[in-house]
Amino acid sequence: MEKKFVSLVVYLHNDENRINSFLNEIYSTISKSFEQYEFVFVDDACSDSTMDVIKDFISSEKIESLVSVIHMGFYQGREAAMNAGRDVSIGDFIYEFDDVIADYPGKLIMDAYNRLIEGYDIVSACADSKQKFTSKLFYKVFNKFSRGSGRIGAESFRIVSRRAVNRIKSMGSYIPYRKAVYANCGLKTDMIKYECLNSDRMKKKNKFKERRSLALDSFIYFTNIMEKISALVSGVFLLLTIVMLTYTAVDYFTDKGIAEGWASTMGFMSLGFFGVFALLTIILKYLSVMLNLIFRQQKYLVSDIEKIGGQ
Repeated sequence: MEKKFVSLVVYLHNDENRINSFLNEIYSTISKSFEQYEFVFVDDACSDSTMDVIKDFISSEKIESLVSVIHMGFYQGREAAMNAGRDVSIGDFIYEFDDVIADYPGKLIMDAYNRLIEGYDIVSACADSKQKFTSKLFYKVFNKFSRGSGRIGAESFRIVSRRAVNRIKSMGSYIPYRKAVYANCGLKTDMIKYECLNSDRMKKKNKFKERRSLALDSFIYFTNIMEKISALVSGVFLLLTIVMLTYTAVDYFTDKGIAEGWASTMGFMSLGFFGVFALLTIILKYLSVMLNLIFRQQKYLVSDIEKIGGQ
């Protein structure tokens, strides 16, 4: 059995129908593979019987390893909740389960660990299945305009080393999108793809508002797409300005008799819009530099931490 201490951070939000099968699969693998481990369940304002199912499972299996439950003060979303779980975990290596859909064989848990100890700091497992169009578009655009060389995908879970956790904490206390931070933290990463054992992952729907907000924040923090768009619009208005100034000059010397002042007015407006968007491009560039220097302060609120297992 492995001597390293591992932490399993699990995100929960009204998962009473899925948590039991997840625990059976994960616990069976972990308990047979590691001498020391802990569970860190992050209760993101569950309003069903999820926590009761977990407590019954711990009691029936007589789990003696450390089990902690972080109760969030209110619903705060997956990223903030998992940041809280990561900060509480004490393992040498940390498994992060963003959901409890175990559509992969149990041995994949150890495959990721074995890959990590080959010399990687972050190893993720990605379902090799058909993605929603919006998800595929998001990852394609994100990876194309990412500031770093790291690439992200539809990950099911990941394992990170303590060195990786320390690295991202040194980058800033607020981690807005863990996938992007891990992929671009400068450490060695790898991705393992697997075939889904069932279609539950495709059926589960995330909150659209939360996903939209996360996508927008991610584009602002980790890509230069806003700068590119602003520069493109500036270029369009610059081209329009040149066209209008040329047209004004031709009109002046040829006297075609178009409405007086029309060409000069349009040229002035085009030049004005070019100046506005050029200034916006500069401002966005400065903001991107500032965001690279410092993240915002951590923004999650924990109600309490409950110990429901452990010696």
